[in-house]
Amino acid sequence: MGTPTSVAPTATSELTTTAPQPTQRSRKYPWIVFALAFGLLLSDYMSRQVLSAVFPFLKTAWSLSDSELASLTSIVALMVGLLTLPLSVVADRWGRVRALVVMAVLWSVATALCALAGSFEQMLGARFLVGVGEAAYGSVGIALVLSVFAPRRHASLSGAFMAGGSFGSVLGVALGGIIAVHLGWRWSFMAMAVLGLLLVALFKAFVTESKLAEHAVDAPTKAGTESAGRAKLSSLFTNPAVLAAYIGGGLQMFTAAILLAWMPSFFNRYYHLAADKAAGAAALVVLLVGTGMVVCGIVTDRVGRNDITRKWLTGIVFCSISLVSLVVGFGLSTGTTQLVLIGIGAFFSAGASGPIAAMVANLTHSSVRASAMGTLTVANNLLGIALGPFVVGLLADHVGLRAALQLAPVVYLAAIVAMIAGKFLHPLGLRKLAGIGIVPTGTR
Repeated sequence: MGTPTSVAPTATSELTTTAPQPTQRSRKYPWIVFALAFGLLLSDYMSRQVLSAVFPFLKTAWSLSDSELASLTSIVALMVGLLTLPLSVVADRWGRVRALVVMAVLWSVATALCALAGSFEQMLGARFLVGVGEAAYGSVGIALVLSVFAPRRHASLSGAFMAGGSFGSVLGVALGGIIAVHLGWRWSFMAMAVLGLLLVALFKAFVTESKLAEHAVDAPTKAGTESAGRAKLSSLFTNPAVLAAYIGGGLQMFTAAILLAWMPSFFNRYYHLAADKAAGAAALVVLLVGTGMVVCGIVTDRVGRNDITRKWLTGIVFCSISLVSLVVGFGLSTGTTQLVLIGIGAFFSAGASGPIAAMVANLTHSSVRASAMGTLTVANNLLGIALGPFVVGLLADHVGLRAALQLAPVVYLAAIVAMIAGKFLHPLGLRKLAGIGIVPTGTR
């Protein structure tokens, strides 16, 4: 991949490139890459979140507590958190396309094993394997996509790509609920497994490392040529602005993950909807989460067009709106007002994902970008996606699900503090990026 420009970037502009004017083919191929990578991300989250749709069935069949149900969700996010960084480093060196294909095959097969599980312990083991397969897909996938698009599109693309998690969750929850009611919960898992295998075959047919290299968009060196070097891995952890982005990104996912995991149960218990209808209602909430990520990413790119540091501010605003809306909404009695506030909170709940991913991409070298996104994914999972649903499950066993859902958004306060720190540290982060060391290929 490329090396940093010889002139340090300013705090008010993106890293610039002098890439040749793209051909008609090069304009189309990046969007083909995005579409196929996005399709696999849908499969990723459909396999992950279909579990939420069958919570009521598993609770009845195996007499599970809320904390046990939560563990089936959190084990996936936990493995993603633990394995994302090492697997992202492997993908940067072994080949991102090859790594993505192996990941998708593994999570699809593991999802099929969920369909065959005969006990809680067997289901937990199968979900463990789902987590291993899905561990680095998000980080490697977004790095692959960003490698063929100019930096000015990064927040929009990051928000849209990461929103695939929400859209996949919508499809997984909605279709899973319908299939479970009509064919049984085991077929919910099996359908997701078959779809994943079909999509990975399509991805492998069209996306190759050689084609990605032809369409790569990287910053030039002094001579205008690509460098054969890599940034040191230590650069992922020595940039203070990037560290602030990791923390803020992880904490802002805490509440979004809770909505993905617990809304079917919320509608089932408090609105007395049947499992399929509860899953459908929850799917609408999750759809709002995904739509919000896309819209917030687009807004962020527009706001930060002339001053990139404004992207930090948009993340702060999105978190603040969601915090107020959800705390007030879950505190109200069931009805239209509650649903409207929950919908507003859901729309902005993960809105900071695009801005934060864009900050990480702009403050790390392209040669370790998958690893940087992997580190962000670790933070997202350990601080948010794994922790959130499990904490709410524990709280729900003691104070009830609605009270637990009302308390959860308070974590946004810590995310906001981290993003404020990131904005003030951004100039220092750019200086760190301009001065990182490059290790020639083949020396390690």
